[in-house]
Amino acid sequence: MRLRVATPADADAVASVLRPSYAELMAAAYPPGLMARILPVITRANPELLASGTYYLVLSGDGEPAGCGGWTPHPPGAREPDPRRAHIRHFAVHPAFLRRGVGRLLYERCEADARAAGFAALEAWASLNGEPFYAALGFRSLGRIESPMPGGVRLPAVRMERSL
Repeated sequence: MRLRVATPADADAVASVLRPSYAELMAAAYPPGLMARILPVITRANPELLASGTYYLVLSGDGEPAGCGGWTPHPPGAREPDPRRAHIRHFAVHPAFLRRGVGRLLYERCEADARAAGFAALEAWASLNGEPFYAALGFRSLGRIESPMPGGVRLPAVRMERSL
């Protein structure tokens, strides 16, 4: 597996990970009606993240997109940075590459870069099905939240934090 910084030119490759990952892996945690409303929004690559320099793409040995994710100094939906913690953003692993270390590879890069940027903690707004992944990385739950989505939809999630 090879990790590199994603760019705006990677929008299609990132979407090719987001679509199957979120559609398959979130289906057991969320009702079908909510999934139908959020999938068109969350399976698109975020142009701001792609241009941030802190969003990454993992490619398999054959060059297939296997995972994506990154971090920013500001929480999702906020323009102002959080001075205390960096924020994990838009993580996904293609279902064909689950349990091969793709998520951990992404996380380790985010942790190293956030630490180098001077942050002492990371925060993740984990999907309900993603909570065990972040817990295995040492994140602790700060409680349930509802993440605002376009169109007034609110996605149940778990706010999690890990010291660096």
